[in-house]
Amino acid sequence: MGTKYRGGEREMRALNAFITLMRSADSISAFAHGHLKDAGLTVSQFAALEALYHCGDLCQGNLAGKLLRTMGSVTSLIAGLERRGLVKRVREPGDKRFVRVGLTQKGRGLIGRIMPRHVGLITRRFQALSPAEQERLRELCRKLGKGGRPVS
Repeated sequence: MGTKYRGGEREMRALNAFITLMRSADSISAFAHGHLKDAGLTVSQFAALEALYHCGDLCQGNLAGKLLRTMGSVTSLIAGLERRGLVKRVREPGDKRFVRVGLTQKGRGLIGRIMPRHVGLITRRFQALSPAEQERLRELCRKLGKGGRPVS
């Protein structure tokens, strides 16, 4: 279903593209993240564990940037994961303002078990597009995310 807004052709085209993009993203997200409930994780918790799994220990501020979250929300998110024994926080000795976050053995085991299924679900959904279409979609999304500026 497209927009009910009645405006100029340019506005309606942009709104319809936006609505389609958001509905598609919501649908794919629900499909790819549905299994997280079985592990007792939210999408944000999974994203934090996944970032630490692939990037290694990160300064809490850098983790916030990777997750596109505020420091306050990441602090709360990490506190919950720490209570469950999935991550550890360590203050940097040279500067106590910096907190480094890393996976515990338990956290590494959990994300290591979840990732193959997660990747499989995403791969299966994206089989609707050819490899060239997947790459073109990636390019278009990056361009849109950069505000229309060329992506290098």
